[in-house]
Amino acid sequence: MKYRHAFHAGNFADVHKHVTLLALIRALERKDKGFFYLETHAGAGLYDGSGADGRHGAEARGGVDLLLPRGGARGAPVPAAPEIQDYLQTLTALRAAAGSGAAYPGSPLIAAQALRPQDRGVCCEILPAECRALERALARFGRMRAECGDGYAAIAAQLPPRERRALVLIDPPYEDPRAELDAALAAAAAAIARLANAVVALWYPIKDERALEPWLRHAAQLAAPVLAAELWVHPRDTAVGLNGSGLLIVNPPWQFDAGLARWLPELGRHLDAAGHGGSAQRWIVHEQP
Repeated sequence: MKYRHAFHAGNFADVHKHVTLLALIRALERKDKGFFYLETHAGAGLYDGSGADGRHGAEARGGVDLLLPRGGARGAPVPAAPEIQDYLQTLTALRAAAGSGAAYPGSPLIAAQALRPQDRGVCCEILPAECRALERALARFGRMRAECGDGYAAIAAQLPPRERRALVLIDPPYEDPRAELDAALAAAAAAIARLANAVVALWYPIKDERALEPWLRHAAQLAAPVLAAELWVHPRDTAVGLNGSGLLIVNPPWQFDAGLARWLPELGRHLDAAGHGGSAQRWIVHEQP
């Protein structure tokens, strides 16, 4: 069965991924010099939360809705961290442009909304119907284009970019989790082999600790600093499907870990309504002194 982005759009993992992605983009934007954004598994770009898939999954109610005024319990505090506020403002702007308060933008639109005139991006999607939808979603963003094809092949084709700075998002569907974890890690290695200073954000599911921990140890072989940022809303070994969301960040920007330590726990408190989860960051490969 193919992964259905619309079914899961706006769930807690999407929120974790998108807040982190936007924080990475803002960190790169501290320098005036432009950068290149590459996404390997982009999906359709925009999802209708009022449609059949959105109603059936209802995953946004346990995700993005918990950060909005109508979500959560009455009197629940508004997120204070600037990174979370930035995400919510970006979401509001994209929903206004889409003409729907139920729309949920995927990472291509989150990134496209944030790019400056000196930045540019390519978002890859291999499924033709999804790619056509992605092209329509990105049509108004001149600095971002959709490419119909293999996102892993695009790493070799697009890197190194003329900007000599890049952010690569790797987020495969994990229909075959063990094989795709290995393929995603190989893609991250290929990216930094072609551009040593590339920032790579690799999303991974937290659902099987026995498979995850050896994979994270294998990530220590990457020839770059590697930071893991994780958020889970169910006990990590509970057989519920997706327990948590992880991002492996290769070459994290300067002091990104310090900011993460401030906003990730707050995000976790908002998304973990039942209090069964947690959040953590840890260095897999620490920066050299």
